[in-house]
Amino acid sequence: MNLGKVGDMVVGTAGDLAGAVVDPRAGMGKLRSALTSRAVITLTAGLLVGYLVARSKRRS
Repeated sequence: MNLGKVGDMVVGTAGDLAGAVVDPRAGMGKLRSALTSRAVITLTAGLLVGYLVARSKRRS
């Protein structure tokens, strides 16, 4: 997996999300098309890792 492409994917998805605020109908269409199964898995894994790190720091 090329890490340069992950950053581009994250920035692109964030831009699509920001566009959804300005024009909800067009923005949601772009967001739906940008969320491939790979993007959903990457996002879910990132959220899970962030949750586990925050949880372990809270217990320490």
